[in-house]
Amino acid sequence: MIKIYKYLIALVLVMGVWIGINAQQTLTLEKALLLAESGSPSIKKAHLSLEQSQQSLIAQKAALKARFSLSLNPLSYNNTLNFDDRYSSWYNYEKLSSYGTLTVSQPILPTNTTISVINSFGWQQTSSNYSGVTSTDKSFVNDFYVALKQPLFTYNSQKMSLKELELSVENAEIEYSLSRLLLEKTVTTLFFDVYIAQLYLDIANEELKNTQKTRDIIADKVQNGLAAEVELYQADLNLSTAKSTISYREVSLEDAKADFKKYVGIDLGQDISVIATVDASDSLLIPVNKAIEYGLDLRMELRQRKIEIENEQFTLTKTKDYNDFDGSVTLSMGLTGNDPVMRNIYNMPAKSPSVEVTFSVPLFDWGERKALIKAQEAAVKSTVVDLDSEKTGIAVEIGKICRSIQNYKIQMDIEKQNQRNAELAYDINLEKYKNGDLTSMELNLYQSQLSNKKISLAEARINYKLELLNLKIATLYDFEKNQSVTVLHKK
Repeated sequence: MIKIYKYLIALVLVMGVWIGINAQQTLTLEKALLLAESGSPSIKKAHLSLEQSQQSLIAQKAALKARFSLSLNPLSYNNTLNFDDRYSSWYNYEKLSSYGTLTVSQPILPTNTTISVINSFGWQQTSSNYSGVTSTDKSFVNDFYVALKQPLFTYNSQKMSLKELELSVENAEIEYSLSRLLLEKTVTTLFFDVYIAQLYLDIANEELKNTQKTRDIIADKVQNGLAAEVELYQADLNLSTAKSTISYREVSLEDAKADFKKYVGIDLGQDISVIATVDASDSLLIPVNKAIEYGLDLRMELRQRKIEIENEQFTLTKTKDYNDFDGSVTLSMGLTGNDPVMRNIYNMPAKSPSVEVTFSVPLFDWGERKALIKAQEAAVKSTVVDLDSEKTGIAVEIGKICRSIQNYKIQMDIEKQNQRNAELAYDINLEKYKNGDLTSMELNLYQSQLSNKKISLAEARINYKLELLNLKIATLYDFEKNQSVTVLHKK
């Protein structure tokens, strides 16, 4: 008996889990967008690209701070036979050493300078044999000096590298935001595909009920001898057609759900339904000039074109520096000391100043540099043309969307009236059918007309909603909520 109870409990638990898994999930558009944003591969990829740019910028900023490095050489030994040119004779040199070097390097961003503080400390034992005379030395050695390197007659490479990475981060943020807008558009379209497929099925079910009702009416009439039997045959055919339509609409709904679940990231085995409000506001007014103004002011693609121009300008600066006159100054000042006793290393230090000035003077390059500069100047002008073209394209796109929205508003008003007329016509002709003044084939035409008008109204409303979304994406302004939607992602 106890085993039976255990089996029953396990069965109840399994059934509960199965029911929970297969329970239908009802989604609103807002919930679908949240699900898609957390599971969309395109959003994940855009976020990783943004993170990559941000980390590169962090690394570049860290590189502008003082860098500490320590190199160690615990043991070094060499024994060489050398030739002395002064005396035309050979001598043997042997050296055993151990040393380490600590370097602190600090870039100076405003001047593109690098200052380094270097200290090298070690111990060495040397031995040389020259003309039968052997000399040896054991001592501690410390070499401390400060070095400065300053490029001349060239651009500030440190500033440019930092600015390029900052622009890269900004561009990645824009790409992330654009990916989210594209995601919203795709999810909304797929969401309304499911919604309209559900509506098609609901209308088909309603049509089946009406067809079944008219078939029952004509069956009674035929049975009582008030109508010809051929009318019943036609009613049966209409009923079969209505059932076939339901089957077709069920398949279309499942296909729409599958596409939607795949993109949003919902398990394909999960049954879903969607609910939405598609009523349009009659008071919504969208001035075309204002919409274009918002688009030209807020569209992130325009900022991307400007970033491209800045990057091309940087490339032009680098190109102008190629094979051009430039130079550098390297200064160093330090103290070197040595002594067998470590604490006496700097009893008699030796100063070691160093100054090095170098110049690079190009003489003749057969016009290579001039041609490269002209090519890059053309690239800069091309990006400026792209910017102007982008502005024109945005203005044209917004104008088309605004006109389309106005057209859909007119269409919705017409479809509302058409649906009311179709409902009235169906009700009137249903009475005629009941009174025997209309055939089932004629009534079926009115039934189909009513179904088509309901679908046309729903499609007009959905198209209106989708065009409002297109306008929001095109202007980055939500006219329904009367607020800007320009929100760049910040990590």
